Amino acid sequence: MKIGLYFGSFNPIHTGHLIIAEHVLNYTDLDRVWLVVSPQNPLKPSVTLLGEYDRLHLVNLAIENSNRLKAVDVEFRLPKPSYTITTLTYLTEKYPDDEFTVIMGSDSFKNLPKWLNYEKLIRDYSFMIYLRPGFPIDSIRSDIKAEILEAPMLDISASFIRKNIKEDKSIRFLVPDNVFEYIQTNNYFK
Repeated sequence: MKIGLYFGSFNPIHTGHLIIAEHVLNYTDLDRVWLVVSPQNPLKPSVTLLGEYDRLHLVNLAIENSNRLKAVDVEFRLPKPSYTITTLTYLTEKYPDDEFTVIMGSDSFKNLPKWLNYEKLIRDYSFMIYLRPGFPIDSIRSDIKAEILEAPMLDISASFIRKNIKEDKSIRFLVPDNVFEYIQTNNYFK
């Protein structure tokens, strides 16, 4: 099976994440997309992070009616901070019959040379890169297996959502309804 791995803090998951995941399923040859909830991104501060199991629960709520999307907590059991190469190596060993592709935005792709074991990553895995405003991809090295996607973009971010919550502004329609209700009920990000 061809599986796309969409890594993220998902702090919280929002409509933009879901649009990307669904677009990738609709317009590529991937069979499934796994949303890999990262407990700690080594390139981002963890101060504003909601607990990892709370974020995982919100992802599960967001995708509860999809049979092609799956929330994955594999990085919860791996050494922290989470490095993509460590996760990919683990998953490749655990699921040797599956083929894994990394789904990422063009902003992250531009930072790829900063990632741990970058050369092994580009040698052993392929990438699906969705274009993000302000981060064009002019060319890709010939040794990188990558496909560029022009997915629909919403100019929203998890930090924008958290800011709205702190300022008592509505986040309705920025996140799925059940995620909105759960965040409200539990006073997350206040």
